[in-house]
Amino acid sequence: MNELYTEGEPIRDAKAPEGPIEDRWEKRKFGAKLVNPANKRKLHVIVVGTGLAGGSAAATLGELGYNVTSFCYQDSPRRAHSIAAQGGINAAKNYRGDGDSIYRLFYDTVKGGDFRARESNVYRLAQVSVNIIDQAVAQGVPFAREYGGLLDTRSFGGAQVSRTFYARGQTGQQLLLGAYQALERQIAAGTVKMNTRHEMLELIVSDGRARGVIVRDMVTGEIERHTADAVVLATGGYGNVFFLSTNAKGCNTTAIWRAHRRGAMFANPCYTQIHPTCIPVSGDYQSKLTLMSESLRNDGRVWVPVKAGDTRPASEIPEEERDYYLERIYPAFGNLVPRDIASRAAKNVCDEGRGVGPGGLGVYLDFADAISRLGRDAVEKKYGNLFEMYERITGEDPYTQPMRIYPAVHYTMGGLWVDYDLQSTIPGLFVIGEANFSDHGANRLGASALMQGLADGYFVLPTTIGDYLANGPYGEVDEEAVAEAEIAVRNKIEKLLSVNGTRTADSYHRELGRIMWDYCGMERTEESLRKALERIPELREEFWRNVKVSGQAEELNQALERAGRVADFFDLAELMCIDALHRTESCGGHFRAESQDADGEALRDDENFAYVAAWEYGEQGPILHKEALDYEYVKMSQRSYK
Repeated sequence: MNELYTEGEPIRDAKAPEGPIEDRWEKRKFGAKLVNPANKRKLHVIVVGTGLAGGSAAATLGELGYNVTSFCYQDSPRRAHSIAAQGGINAAKNYRGDGDSIYRLFYDTVKGGDFRARESNVYRLAQVSVNIIDQAVAQGVPFAREYGGLLDTRSFGGAQVSRTFYARGQTGQQLLLGAYQALERQIAAGTVKMNTRHEMLELIVSDGRARGVIVRDMVTGEIERHTADAVVLATGGYGNVFFLSTNAKGCNTTAIWRAHRRGAMFANPCYTQIHPTCIPVSGDYQSKLTLMSESLRNDGRVWVPVKAGDTRPASEIPEEERDYYLERIYPAFGNLVPRDIASRAAKNVCDEGRGVGPGGLGVYLDFADAISRLGRDAVEKKYGNLFEMYERITGEDPYTQPMRIYPAVHYTMGGLWVDYDLQSTIPGLFVIGEANFSDHGANRLGASALMQGLADGYFVLPTTIGDYLANGPYGEVDEEAVAEAEIAVRNKIEKLLSVNGTRTADSYHRELGRIMWDYCGMERTEESLRKALERIPELREEFWRNVKVSGQAEELNQALERAGRVADFFDLAELMCIDALHRTESCGGHFRAESQDADGEALRDDENFAYVAAWEYGEQGPILHKEALDYEYVKMSQRSYK
């Protein structure tokens, strides 16, 4: 296997404080250098992305007095993909008095991530979570409330307490609008300059520091150069490498992959989350998948027929011939097991021939018991917009027949490597939200993505970036470095336009996605990964020989945008498969068929793989740097939700 990569020196997070875990964040905040208000006005920060992480970061940095330039490729910051999040946001408030605490949220997150996350980062996330809810309420976010006016909560997978705050099935939308209005306030105040319909295509690195970005105006095609004292990437995950995923079609890897090529290490790329409650694929020409919120597993019961090949309608299958398999296998958590476990369990019953719907790739999510117990009105108040969305897409009424769901690619736990300060291996390049790898280990618990994005943007980054900027301003940017980055962008665009082949970028993307799903999807083997590593370079070579990109560079050209993103997906896909091949254990969302216990559960190898895999880009192939993971507070053990 080592013919695919070389191993470099170990890497260490030098910024993480020592001492009692509950004191580390306060210790780091006090130890961080401060920037006085007059000096903040002299400092310039670029923030790429306007989702929950990027929007909250730009707004907060503007509020603090920095000069901020913000970029997004959408026509408005509020179109960021965070708006699609449905189910809720975790916080250790313990409003229910059901035993929750900061420590329990920390414990559940480390365990849910299959002991592949850093303790210090996760504990900080749990601490900050309690502030996020207060911040959002103060902004007017309309969280659901109980009859008496107190904020309501519900349960999510991987926890036995109700700590998830929500706004029906629109939590991401409401939280993003809160961050958006804070951002717009700073735009009006002049501290943030907003650039919509601009896509970052390259990172400017000068004298070893991140000093700016090269962007393309997606309306005019103009290539622009922007410099600053620091750059923040908040550009989301890379799940669309699989083509079919729950991500918006525009979501891509270009920003973080360009940064990786410039020297930022990429950590744990193989950690992909498969979400168990998605509407099944309906045809060969489908372009994306739709997520049904995990919150539905609070009241919906998951089941399949007991007998293989049973094609009767759900209403004709009697109770004794139904297998509520999650409740049977995992009685302690039932339908609220973590996403990786629920996804593999669904795959297993479908592989046994007990799946439902077209092709047998589906399981039932049934609300009949909840409607009988609570009444239709109560269920409608909690989930009405989700039920309406399901009916519009499938033509089936979930109030009268069970939903059909199947796992699909959703979130990526991997991303650019960052230290405790959220700074990458390039000084001055900070990475927040789903774009970094830092908080979720090998599997993200539901309702923790919104928590991490807002924690990073509102509370963590504004403190830690100040420690870096206190040594600024960093002077003029080397013109040669800027010109070199711009030339790299122009050359790539010219190369894509000059191929003039016969196949669209989308057709290559769809084929790449099929390879990734079949060989590096819910289950990976050495054989399948080696097949992928044969096919991906072949398909990439064909892409660069035969892709058809119509139109010109100096105009609105969506074919060019897509082709550039697909080119980066090819390179990322190869690294994902190398990472998955080298990690011969199973953990969280990374399931190697060769590494499972007698019950078919993921079998970790803590002796050999208790580390973060941080990959450096090398012209001759990737270079692996290992960051050892030490657990002082949560003892590593085989996960059990039984």
